[in-house]
Amino acid sequence: MQRAAHLLSNSTLVPKQYQSTWVKRDKYGNQEGPTTQNPNAISNCVLALNMSQRLGADPLMIMQNLYIVEGRPGWSSQFITAAINACGKFSPLRFEIEDLGEQTFEWSEKVWEQNPQTGKNFRKDVSQKARLKNMRCVAWAIEKATGERISSPPVTIEMAVLEGWYGKDGSKWKTMPEVMLRYRAASFFGKLYAPELLMGIQTAEEIHDTIDLSEMSPGSFGFDEEPKPMTMDDIKATLPQAATSEHINVDTGEVTPKEMAPAREKVSVQEKPHVQKEKQAAPKEPAPQPQQQNNLNPNALNQNAFPCPRTDGERMVTEADCEKCSMRPRCPEWDNVELPEEG
Repeated sequence: MQRAAHLLSNSTLVPKQYQSTWVKRDKYGNQEGPTTQNPNAISNCVLALNMSQRLGADPLMIMQNLYIVEGRPGWSSQFITAAINACGKFSPLRFEIEDLGEQTFEWSEKVWEQNPQTGKNFRKDVSQKARLKNMRCVAWAIEKATGERISSPPVTIEMAVLEGWYGKDGSKWKTMPEVMLRYRAASFFGKLYAPELLMGIQTAEEIHDTIDLSEMSPGSFGFDEEPKPMTMDDIKATLPQAATSEHINVDTGEVTPKEMAPAREKVSVQEKPHVQKEKQAAPKEPAPQPQQQNNLNPNALNQNAFPCPRTDGERMVTEADCEKCSMRPRCPEWDNVELPEEG
């Protein structure tokens, strides 16, 4: 088997995942760059020979219809139809397609967007809505041993939308829906009535519809990059961009003019007005002050003063006091205010 695998790996008629060397050529057929060795060629050929023996099929046919998707083998849909027709248990596979009329469908698609702050691309879910022609497909055949007509479960465009197949990157459901309906119906038929032909292997189209993949190397598919957690910069990039005279609250997404942005407006100062009016109406001669007023600073009478959040409102301060305060960077009063860089 190793000698047969070595012979096949040196052939240029087998797919590239089985070839011992990879050569990149330009559009004129000239070689570009050095020749790359494929360390998995012999092993892949041995596995293909083993599967051909188990199925009683030609090794070259197995190689041409078996794909490696994210480390998992997958049959082409054409191979499944051919295997069912050639097994001798059924009549040739037939398909029934019924038009169910137009319906409004909603689905989610992933698109790539660039973060203007970091320059990196990130994936974003975008909701789509459109009216599509819903169709229903059933694969059927006559079982020769009993003469009974057997059918696959129905496959519809609505199923493709609900299962998430329709919105995948590069999905063929949008461009050739009738072909994809037949492929999926044939796969369902083979899984139910001829599982020994598929040996538990899904079709390459099913694996593509399950996860987002792209071709990583000849004959092998996988993820473009490992999924990474979304950072705060990525989250901020999805928020609306503020104008120069506007301020965006990152927590709520509210857009307000910059002069209204400081958070001190949220601090209630309604408890002080009547006290201040009493002090303004008091006689000019000094009057005895209660013990509680000894803690007030001179800013208590200032109309522009506001309660200090670091003292739970017990002390009145002004913006000038805050600018001199050494604890300003960690003060909740200044969380949403852009502070000048310290020289």
